[in-house]
Amino acid sequence: QVQLVESGGGLVQAGGSLRLSCAASGSIFSINVMGWYRQAPGKQRESVAAITSGDSTNYADSVKGRFTISRDNAKNTVYLQMNTLKPEDTAVYYCNAGLLEATAYTYLEVWGQGTLVTVSS
Repeated sequence: QVQLVESGGGLVQAGGSLRLSCAASGSIFSINVMGWYRQAPGKQRESVAAITSGDSTNYADSVKGRFTISRDNAKNTVYLQMNTLKPEDTAVYYCNAGLLEATAYTYLEVWGQGTLVTVSS
């Protein structure tokens, strides 16, 4: 069994910062990619940022220059540093990982439970 546990969401004023964390645990052989998605009320879920095992990164245009994704491979953890937050960043943020499960050696896509980020103005 593999799961992702997210933390760091909360309420912040526009212009403020938050740091999200997502730790993967369970029977994991390797993690190829970890990323963050978000879903605002009434909107589609969208990709925010992703990082590969080789530290290649991708960002949505709306967050470039403000958000930074990073990972700690030893801890199977991915982070999202969010700066200069805007009200339009308000959403539930979901962690996602593509990984090779260690027992059955099958490739899995795993989602976290989501953490709410609310940016007030």
